[in-house]
Formats: sequence, structure tokens, C-alpha cells
Amino acid sequence: MKNFKKITLNENEMPTKWYNIMADMPNKPLPPLHPATKEPITPEDLLPLFPMELIKQEAATDRFIDIPEEVLELYKTYRPSPVFRASALEKAIGTSCKIYYKYEGLSYAGSHKANTAIPQAYYNKMEGVKKLTTETGAGQWGSALSFACQYFGIDLEVFMVKISYEQKPYRKMMMNTYNASVIPSPSNLTEAGQQILNQDPDSPGSLGIAISEAVERAAKNPDVKYSLGSVLNHVLMHQTIIGEEALLQMEKAGDYPDIIVGCFGGGSNFSGISFPFIRENILNGKNTRMVAIEPASCPKLTRGKFMYDFGDSVGLTPLLAMYTLGHNFVPAKIHAGGLRYHGAGVLVSQLLKDGLIEAQSKYQKECFDNGVLFARTEAIIPAPEANYAITGAIDEAKKADKEGTPKTILFNLSGHGHFDLMAYDKYFSGELVDHELADAEINASLAKIS
Repeated sequence: MKNFKKITLNENEMPTKWYNIMADMPNKPLPPLHPATKEPITPEDLLPLFPMELIKQEAATDRFIDIPEEVLELYKTYRPSPVFRASALEKAIGTSCKIYYKYEGLSYAGSHKANTAIPQAYYNKMEGVKKLTTETGAGQWGSALSFACQYFGIDLEVFMVKISYEQKPYRKMMMNTYNASVIPSPSNLTEAGQQILNQDPDSPGSLGIAISEAVERAAKNPDVKYSLGSVLNHVLMHQTIIGEEALLQMEKAGDYPDIIVGCFGGGSNFSGISFPFIRENILNGKNTRMVAIEPASCPKLTRGKFMYDFGDSVGLTPLLAMYTLGHNFVPAKIHAGGLRYHGAGVLVSQLLKDGLIEAQSKYQKECFDNGVLFARTEAIIPAPEANYAITGAIDEAKKADKEGTPKTILFNLSGHGHFDLMAYDKYFSGELVDHELADAEINASLAKIS
């Protein structure tokens, strides 16, 4: 029987502050611009969408932000999350490297998304909000926010990307169980959805489209606010509870990572594990490499352009200075639905532009190969998104072995794949395909941005 090396913290050791990387970035990101005036956005401009406390966090420059006591108590239902030494995986690939993973699949939603769902629902409740709208790709975010809203007595409407709505029916059922309304996107319920359907009645949807629909619903109703599961500064900050715990756990293990790996969609999972370690690089002279792994079919970090672009498909959100494939870009129907987003958060984009992090892209079938290997050695069936991080870690280990320089590698296992077994079924039956994204597709999408 495998000897699982588990590195844990007790409740009293759990960090009580989120880390705000804005305080330590050598170059701050460019300001968001109003979609109509193209002038820097003001807090008042964001009030129709977000509660004031989250608006303050979005622009905060303090290094640490206190986690409210009620949020901490809910965190303690699944946190601190464990770090495991992946010794069986190491043996299977024959590496001399040490591989660790931070496992975020123990939350009620089965992923890291609860780390920001809880505080977002809390802050909305504190300001008297009765209803939220949101989008979800693979369904992890929608599941996380559904329970958080139910707990705090807030109604929730979720626009779920249509291809994921069809591929992952149990995620929809999970959200319904938590009392959320779930609509496949694009839909006929919004002008944004109708516009997309008029252009393409068979549209599989995208996170950008679903965001447009959710933002429109909030913007047109003064009693409704909007909630986002990735990309924005306050969302990424909430996720740093992951990295803050991991710092303490690696110290307990008597080790420190040379390389940190995370899968990348909009930035929440990668940022959560990496930002506290980037702080250690900047302030304390550490030299850890941070590697974001994205799908080859949605390669905004590796093949996108750094520019101002909308966070949604129709153009309702502020313009963000980010790496993007163009807000009109609709990714291929890969099963890692949480990674099918056209852009990257401004914090991650600036860090990449400044060379403080790296980015790689991987193909779907290779990632499922490694996800199955991980399941058969480490016992956890990973979410399709997490398979990209696993692949990044394995590739880094093989590279280090080839160079004769063993490394300590830490990656974030963002969640389990219990609701994604249809994807594994397609993998085993040979139905998964790798989409070759041509330069012409990217150029055509970017050319549409004025």
C-alpha cells in the first residue's frame, strides 16, 4: 500500500489574512477603463455590479487584508487543505525530483472556487444584496457560489456555458440542489444572448458570452449584483489562502519549491498558489519559477496579445489591460471548461509581461494521459482543469531529470473530477481530440477589436 505523505495544518495555524500582491508588484497593472468613455473606471462606476467592500479590495494597495471571522468559520469546514508528497507518481515516472501537490478538492464544491465564493457572498449579504447573477464554465464556480448564496440567504442565477451544461449535467443538478437557477448560455433571456444566437444558433457558448449575460442582468436591475469567479483582483486575492497555507506546509516538510505549477483559465487557481511565493521572490530573495499551464486551444498567455480588451464577449465590462485572444474568441469544446476563457487577469498579465512568471500550453489528450496516471498512483481522480497542472509538473520533472538537476516541484490540484467522468469516458473510448489553433484564427479574432 502506498505510504501517503500528508502535510497538514490545524485550524489554529490557518492564515487569517489574504495577501494582496498589488502591494509588492514592481509595475502596477494599467487601470481598467470605462467601456463607454474609455476613461479610468471609478468606484461609483462599479457600484451597479459589486458591493463597495469588494470594490475597495479591487483597488487596495495594502499588503494584507483581514479575513472576516464569519468567512474564517466557513473556511474551517474544509480548510486548511492538505499538501501531499506525490511519491507514487514520482516512482511511476522514474524521477529524482520531489513533487508535492496542494489538494483543493475537499471543499463542498470539490474545488478551490469556494475560497472566493464565501467572501463574495458574505460581503454582498453585509450590504443587503438579495440576488446575485454569475457565469460558470465547467460548473465548479457555480457550485461554489450556489451554496455560499444559500448559506447567506441570497438568490442566485447562474449562466452556464452551454457546452459544459450539456457535458456536465451533475454540476447543474448540484447547483439546483443548492437552490440556484441555472440557464444554458447563450440564452434568449438577455439581449447579449440573443445577439450571439442570431449570429450562431448552434453556439457552444463561452465564458465571455456567459459573463455578458450575467452582467446585463445585474446592470439592468438595481436590486441585483454580479459575482465573478476569476480574473478580478479581489477574486485572486481571496485565493491566496492556498499559497499562504502552502508556505507553512512546505516549512513543516523541511522543503521549499524550486518550481510552482498551476493550471490557468482566468487566474484564480494559479494565482492562489503562486502569489505568496512570488512575494518571497520579490522581498526575500527566493528564486522559485512560477509556471502557468493553459490549453493549447485557448492560449492567451502564450499566443495572445497584451492590450486593452473587454472581459466579456459583448462589451459590457470594463476594458482590462491583459493578454487576450480577443473577446469574440470562442474556444474549442475541450472538457476543461474552466480554462476556456479568452483573457487573463490584469495582475497575472502584468506579472507575465514583467517576466516574473512563465506560461506554457498543453494539449487535451496528453493532459488526460497524465490525469489517469495521477489517479492510478495518487488515488485522486482530477478535474480536467487540474490535469493541465499535473502535466506541467510531470514535464518539469522530466526536464530537470534530463538536465541532471533534481527540483522540488509544488502544484495546485484545483479539484476532483467526480462530476467529470463523462470526459474520462470519452478519453477511454478514444473520442477526445486535440484542436490545432491556427495563427489565422487568433489574428482574425484580435482584428475585430477596435
